Amino acid sequence: MIPDTLRPHDGRFGSGPSKVRPEAVLALADTSAAFLGTSHRRPTVRAVVGRVRDGMRELFSLPDGYEVLLGNGGTTAFWDAASFGLIERRSQHVTIGEFSSKFAAVTKKAPHLDDPEIIDTAPGLVPAPCRAADGIDAYCFPHNETSTGATCEVRRPAGTTGDDALVLVDATSAAGGLRVDPKEFDVYYFAPQKCFGGDGGLWLALCSPAAVTRIEKITAGDRWRPASLDLGIALEQSRLDQTYNTPALATLFLIAHTVEWMLAIGGLEGCAQRCDESAGIVYGWAEANPHATPFVADAARSNVTATIDFDESIDAERVVAALRANGILDVDPYRKLGRNQLRIALFPAIDPDDVARLTSCIDYVIEHLDAS
Repeated sequence: MIPDTLRPHDGRFGSGPSKVRPEAVLALADTSAAFLGTSHRRPTVRAVVGRVRDGMRELFSLPDGYEVLLGNGGTTAFWDAASFGLIERRSQHVTIGEFSSKFAAVTKKAPHLDDPEIIDTAPGLVPAPCRAADGIDAYCFPHNETSTGATCEVRRPAGTTGDDALVLVDATSAAGGLRVDPKEFDVYYFAPQKCFGGDGGLWLALCSPAAVTRIEKITAGDRWRPASLDLGIALEQSRLDQTYNTPALATLFLIAHTVEWMLAIGGLEGCAQRCDESAGIVYGWAEANPHATPFVADAARSNVTATIDFDESIDAERVVAALRANGILDVDPYRKLGRNQLRIALFPAIDPDDVARLTSCIDYVIEHLDAS
């Protein structure tokens, strides 16, 4: 048993679903009788969707003409929607782990698209950037690869300024925790179960005027699209502060509450500084620990998802099991990566002091596992 004096006040460090702020849950409970179990097309729910959309515009300092879209299904569903409604013929993908490779796989299998160009970087290394190429109408890469804890710089590929190719950025575990300039993307899309402390099942997309034009162009064409994945319908419904089909009302409320909390603590910069502090604690601890090493090269190291390798003398599975038995949850590595490591979320809702306490608990467990 880890002494109570060492344990975090909140033991949730999962990379998704992530810690849900207790204040948001209490606020949801207070409003539940008038909100949960009501129609998503009535003013009560649409007002919450409006809070989400307005909050995102402010949090990300979206320029005039950018729109906030939302729909059901999470990031996985958005990849399918993008293959129908954002990519015209051929996309380019930077893949640096499990999730970035999944979007590439979607476009490769889509019968109405040409095979994508894929720029692959092995997990843990500094990712190669997108590169301008003839025939590419969508450049796709993650801001943060959740499976490995690596980041890509959000920047338009050199040589593409002024052309009609779009930049599509998977921000699922980055949005709200990492800095970003909206002028460098056309679509910044994410799900709410990471930095925004909600449950899964929804996607949000911050879309530039060029992206909106692309959606409208494809919608006006003859390409078949399932209605639930039709970004033209999502655009129309989002402008009405609603979704095409019934959303998870609790998640909508949690997002609205969290984005307003983010704005109150200093907006995107305040959130990013909080993640910076947590990352400094984890990586500093790992670099000073004789048994631990940060998995990702320094230039690509994530400030929202830390992956820490252990040497052969430490069994990470036993460390994870001991932490879980003490109420410290979900620091398991990504299963398909197959490494002897921990993966620790550093999202804004996670208190940096709890991150420091976590590192002390890991040290305590390692010491006592050795003794046993």
